[in-house]
Amino acid sequence: MNFEFSIGKGADLVVNYILDHFTPLLDAISAAIGLVTGSIQQVLLSLPPVAGILIVAALSLWRVGGKFALFTLLAMALVLHMGLWEGMMQSLSLVLAATIIAMLIGIPLGIWMARSETVATITRPILDLMQTMPAFVYLIPAAMFFGLGAVPGTIATVIFSMPPVVRLTNLGIRQVDGEFIEAGLAFGCTGKQLLFKVQLPNAMPSIMAGVNQTIMLSLSMVVIASMIGAGGLGNTVLTGIQRLDVGTGFEGGLAVVILAVVLDRITQSFGQAGGSERSGFLKRLVFFKKEASDVKQPVLNKQEA
Repeated sequence: MNFEFSIGKGADLVVNYILDHFTPLLDAISAAIGLVTGSIQQVLLSLPPVAGILIVAALSLWRVGGKFALFTLLAMALVLHMGLWEGMMQSLSLVLAATIIAMLIGIPLGIWMARSETVATITRPILDLMQTMPAFVYLIPAAMFFGLGAVPGTIATVIFSMPPVVRLTNLGIRQVDGEFIEAGLAFGCTGKQLLFKVQLPNAMPSIMAGVNQTIMLSLSMVVIASMIGAGGLGNTVLTGIQRLDVGTGFEGGLAVVILAVVLDRITQSFGQAGGSERSGFLKRLVFFKKEASDVKQPVLNKQEA
């Protein structure tokens, strides 16, 4: 008696069953994700390149410092000079859409894992599978269920990039000092108040680290998702590979690196304990303003006397 068991055939049966019975649901998901991605992309592409560069440079100055703001200004100008500004905005829109969706799903799931060992036990193997599965594998079901374009690319990116924000939200809440929890309970906090006023604020550095890693994974997956028509900088890299054009591939890769560095440094600043550690020009400006107010105060007191 021969017994054959094929995991691949089983996966095919599941996919075909979903396509036959859940097409309206898939269409609704596709429309919702397409609306989010399309809206973000429309806003980004409607900005004049110079205005977009100045906005990103100002954000870098506020969150990181003057030196990094200058780097951002020059790097973004280089991307514009290479003619890849539109592609970078398309990639950025996919990254932002995927990150928003991953946060909306991942942070509540991480909170649930921190509050329930049963949920944590069930979810951990799934997260392990999501993180270890080769990135290209996600393109197959995404293309089968949702066709080609930005929507399947966003969905594949969400699946690939969501585990870090789930894990680090769970870890951050679990690592909140027990004394804070006891103090909150002593003051009569309800479970909801304890979560939003004690646990989440103290776990925020860990959660933001998860968001940072999700953004970085999203950017890497967005490049791969160009193989199913997601567009953006991935198209430039893919074109360079297909034509064996080193120059085109290098320009596309350099633009990806610039976008990754800018996003990484800015999002890291939001995860620093105690808020933004401003440096450079802004820090000196605040210092001089404080010094000036300290000098004026004794003069005012003397006049009043």
